[in-house]
Amino acid sequence: MSKIITFGKECIAELRKVVWPTRDDVVAAVKVVIVSTILVAVFFGAVDAFFVACLGWFF
Repeated sequence: MSKIITFGKECIAELRKVVWPTRDDVVAAVKVVIVSTILVAVFFGAVDAFFVACLGWFF
């Protein structure tokens, strides 16, 4: 039982060392994720449209 209590105390001690991001950092990271997701989706959509058009020529 003492190992469990020690583990809990060490977890709390480590969590106090964490440098949590500011709201501005989180907002900037979310913007990067959204923009990159949109760009990748547009790219894959264009590639898909290209392959569909190529298959249309053959069939």
